[in-house]
Amino acid sequence: MTSSLLVVLFCIGFVGSFLSGLVGIGGSIIKYPMLLYIPSALGVAVYTAHEVSGISAVQVFFATLSGVWALRKDNLIHYKLVVYMGSAIILGSFAGGYGGKYLAPETINLIYGSLAAIAAIMMFIPKVDIDHMSLQQVTFNRTIAVLSALAVGMASGIVGAAGAFILVPIMLLVLKIPTRVTIASSLAITFLSSIGTTIGKVMAGDVLFWPSVIMVVASILAAPLGARISKRINTKALQTILAVMILGTAIKIWTNLFTS
Repeated sequence: MTSSLLVVLFCIGFVGSFLSGLVGIGGSIIKYPMLLYIPSALGVAVYTAHEVSGISAVQVFFATLSGVWALRKDNLIHYKLVVYMGSAIILGSFAGGYGGKYLAPETINLIYGSLAAIAAIMMFIPKVDIDHMSLQQVTFNRTIAVLSALAVGMASGIVGAAGAFILVPIMLLVLKIPTRVTIASSLAITFLSSIGTTIGKVMAGDVLFWPSVIMVVASILAAPLGARISKRINTKALQTILAVMILGTAIKIWTNLFTS
């Protein structure tokens, strides 16, 4: 591995993991297109959709673990919600993570683009202001929580993501969970999702060792930093940052799908 590739991978991992800690996602919404397009554009490496999904899966595992560890003492994680959604998403993500080996790269990109487009639309739908609610006041529909987590896990596992970029809009809009509780809880849920996805991708042979190691080191450094800074930012600003990230990624993926 060249020094140029090492620097590029570290920067991609750091930026993506910082944003993952900031807005409560695993970071694949940013890192998947960055890994797919930036190394090839700079001429340092070319990764297939399967390889990108494998690298992303391993990185998301450590990014979400670091983010949850940084927020563990802040009384923002809704553990009952994590148990219900986490148990469903880990099953779905394992199925998607392993089953993705049977899909063509174009199909994986299509699934990713579809997820990003749905998430982008959901982020721009007006939401009821419930950010004043305390953790103890939060309730949710268990059936919707489990079914949505299972579906998200299967689809996101295919692309090596933990699914938080679509899980967060569902938690905000459908389950009506306050923003800060959503950010903290989604990190815990996507950590569980990443376990299933990572195991599936390793079994499928899609994980490249050294690129994954570099991304993991960047994740451990950057995700806790983003998580700590998120506590100081207005919740509306956090929602806007996430919406812009998702929309930009959706446009990039679909533009490439149509032009190719």
